[in-house]
Formats: sequence, structure tokens, C-alpha cells
Amino acid sequence: MTGVSRGARAQIMKAITFCRVSSKEQEETGYSLPAQEKSLGEYGDKNKLEITKVFAVSESASKSERRKVFREMMDFLRKNNISVIIVETTDRLTRNFADVPLIDKWVLEKEDNQIHLVKEGCILHRSSKSHEWFMWRVKVATAEYYVRLLSENVKKGQKEKIAQGWLPTKPPVGYKTIGETGRKTHVIDPDKAPLVKKMFELYATRNYSLKQLTEVMRKEGLRNDKGNIIVKSRIHRYLTDPFYIGQNRWNDNNTDGYQETFISEDLFNKVQQILKSKTTPKYRKHSYLFQGIFRCGECTGTITWEVHKGIVYGHCNHYRNCSQTTWYTETGVSELLSHEIGKLKIKNTRIIEWIHKALKESHKDKINYHSTSLSELQARQDQLNKRLEKMYEDKLDEKITPSFYDQQSKKYLDELKEITKSTEKHNNANEKYYELGSNLYELSQRANLIYEKAKQEDKRLLVNLVFSELHLKDGKLNATYSKAFRLLAELVEITNGLLLESSKVEGNDKIVARIFEPPIKADISIQMDDFYLHRPVLLLREDSNLRPIA
Repeated sequence: MTGVSRGARAQIMKAITFCRVSSKEQEETGYSLPAQEKSLGEYGDKNKLEITKVFAVSESASKSERRKVFREMMDFLRKNNISVIIVETTDRLTRNFADVPLIDKWVLEKEDNQIHLVKEGCILHRSSKSHEWFMWRVKVATAEYYVRLLSENVKKGQKEKIAQGWLPTKPPVGYKTIGETGRKTHVIDPDKAPLVKKMFELYATRNYSLKQLTEVMRKEGLRNDKGNIIVKSRIHRYLTDPFYIGQNRWNDNNTDGYQETFISEDLFNKVQQILKSKTTPKYRKHSYLFQGIFRCGECTGTITWEVHKGIVYGHCNHYRNCSQTTWYTETGVSELLSHEIGKLKIKNTRIIEWIHKALKESHKDKINYHSTSLSELQARQDQLNKRLEKMYEDKLDEKITPSFYDQQSKKYLDELKEITKSTEKHNNANEKYYELGSNLYELSQRANLIYEKAKQEDKRLLVNLVFSELHLKDGKLNATYSKAFRLLAELVEITNGLLLESSKVEGNDKIVARIFEPPIKADISIQMDDFYLHRPVLLLREDSNLRPIA
């Protein structure tokens, strides 16, 4: 590769510079884009080349972005009649043979077109010798070989990282990366994890579309690592990322991860069902309290809500053949619903005490059940671990083939994984059983007051929790309780009705006792000993009036 022709030297030629940085390490060792730009600019001034534009590709750019910059450079050269490309080395200009024909074509178009390879001390142009063109291609091939080798090493490292149970890239929002290069792990971000959990919980209520959820999380302060607002498409990606339940998704495959989780598998699966269902929450300009909750009692069509003169009205949408013409105000329907919720309240104080006692007694049985189940699971877990150890020794002694070991070990490891999940479920159930029963009861007794004071989202949540179906017909409400509240509603109807009847009869306490308590009270003192062993963890101490004792 020789110097420039005499005619070219007689005038100042227009040129562009092309800079590229491939890694952060290069930036830190003097190969940064500004450093390259300065070096190439000094070369242009020394050789009387007029630099008209600088093209640069950062290490953070994607492959498509790099291709885009390269095409822009080639188009700029032709449109503006630029004759010189100044670049540090061959591998700074191109690293694949796909670019070579484009560069060759441009160089061969005109005698003045040149590529100045500054650090290689040579210039490539149309009149270059055959060995110079040969060396050009050798250098391109070397650069491509280096890139492919680097790619193979990166993929090998990523595969090993996945095998170790860690994601070889940045974790989703709610986690942060700690550790040094080569030993980085992902841990829960205590500042963002609560917001991410709230994001999943809000979407699981079916009251938010993705657009509404994005806006809510923006107001709540959820941001990415760079402090930027998270857009809707990214929210959707987070909601579908199995990383939150201990799975690493890489190249469309899920593998078990070692990261700590803060999203339950049940919550995650519920969100996936909502995202994939045909009734995925949609964005609406107006958000009505009872939107999508009530149906027409005649045709079962959805009650449509709209505003007239500041008043919200609901009526049958008449998509089916329906004779209903009644319009309902949101306020009127809310009063009907409040009255229906109020029916869950028990008026008999003796029955209230009985329910508290029944909850405690049933909790003792649950403790025994979960304790027995956990013991069985632990025994099976120990058995599988011993089998895995024995199989590994047999493999080392060549008593079994590697393929048989891989097959059986995968089978045992899958079963161990299921045992771990079952153990977690039993532990959670053991801790939450009494709390769930008590909370359902307390909610039923205060539901009317909670409903009247709650915000719109909480009202919708309460209505969906208490009722499975709600129909309006001829100005009347027909409500069907959900499974959790159906039995309680039947009990309340009997007890409140019995209290009304027995209030007219002397000795009404005996009537109630005869129905709700057995004629001979069993000795439960032995059972209570087992219960009280677990009581400090699960229940607060209470006095005779069911008030906590400090």
C-alpha cells in the first residue's frame, strides 16, 4: 500500500473519520472514542485532509445499530463526494466479510478514493498492488476470526453461568447485581422490590389495564436502574419474566436459578392467566365503580355505565333480545349492595364467641395435619439425597453408565424440586390458616363499614371477593356469594332469624346452645396442649374478652 498520487497531493482532499470501541476495557486504556477522534484529527491536519464528519460506534451499540452507522457512512461518502476514510486499523473499520464488497466497490469507483489505516501506516486505493489487496483481506479475515472466537468464548461463559444457576445479564427491576467481574450475583433490591410486588398484585385484581398499571407505577415512583420511567412494553415484559419465581429465561429456555424470590408462584401464575385470557383488562377513558361487575337479570348481558348531567347511570346493553328498560343510578346500586353486604353481620354475641372458639379448635387439627405432612416430605427428601450420593459413587466406580446416571439424577432432582415447593406451601398454610379464617370472619362483620369508607379500587376488590355473581332486574339486586362467604351467609341467615324468633321465648340461650353446641362437651384439654406449643408463633395471647394481653 503506497502513498497518494501527485494530483491528489496538490489539493486538500475531503475526508471522514470512523471510530470504534469494542469493550469497556478499551475505553479505560486509552482507546475511547474521544481519544480516537483526536488521534485521527491530528493525522488529518498533518496530511492536509479536511475532515467533514466523524462517524463513531460505541461498545454499547447493538449489531443493528453498528450496521446502521456503517451504511450511513457509505451513503455520506457518495452523496458528498468524499474521497478519504481515515481509520486507526482494519479491524476498526470492519470485522466481517459482508462489509468488504461494499468497501471494495467504493474504493474502485474512483482513483481518488482511499482508505487511510493510520496505525498500520498504509493507504488502500484503486492502484494498490495485488499483495496490498491480499494483505487487506488477510487483516479482515483475522479480525473476523477474532470476533468469532470472542463470541464463542462469551457464549461458553454464558452457558456456564446458566448452569451455575445465575442469569448472565442484568436482572429485571426489583433486583440488583453485586460482586466482582466473573463472580457477580443478583440479590433483591430492597427499594424497588416492594413496588414490583405491588405491580403484580394490582394487575392480579383485573382492575388495571397495562396502560393504567404503567401510569400507576410511574406515580408510585418505580424507575429503572438509570432513573428513567418504565414504559408499558417493559412492564409487560416484567410481568411475564419467570426470574421473579426462580427461573432464568435464556434463549427461550427456562432453567432453575439460585436467586431469592419475593413473588409467589401462585401470584405469578394468576398474572399469566390474566395476560393470556380473552378478558384481559382493557384501557377505558372512563373508570366506573361497577364497570363489568353487574349483569342483566333477564338476558345476562353486561350492565353498561355512562354519565348524564354528572350522574352515573347503568342499564342493560341490549346486545341480546331483552325487555329490560330500567336505568339504575350508581348511588342507588351502591346502597343496594351495601345493604346486601350488611346481611353478613352476626347479631348474636353467643354465636360470635362460638365462632372464635371453633376457629381455634380447627386450627389444632390443621397443625397436626401439616406437621405430619412435613415429616413425610422430609423423610422422602432425605431418602432421595442418599440415593443421589450412592448413584454418584457408583458412577465414579463405573458401576453405572454416565447416561443412566444423568437420566436417574434428573428424575430425582425434579422430585426434590417438587418436595421443596410442597414444603413451602405447607409452611405457609400452617402459618396462615388461622389468620385466613379469622380475617374472613372479621371482614364479614365489618364489610359494610369497610365498603362505605373504601376508595373505588378497594370497593371493587371487596365486591369481587364477597360475590361471585351480581344481577339487576326490575330495580332489584340478586346477589350470589362467593364460595368463601356462602356458608357464612347461610349461617348468618339462620342465627339472625333464630335470634328474632327466640327473643319471644323464655330461655332462648338454651335454644341457641341446642343447635350450635353438642349436648355433651368433649374434653379437649389434651388437644389444647399440642395447640399451645404453636400458639406463640401463630396467635397473640388473649383475655376472656378476646383482647390481646400485652
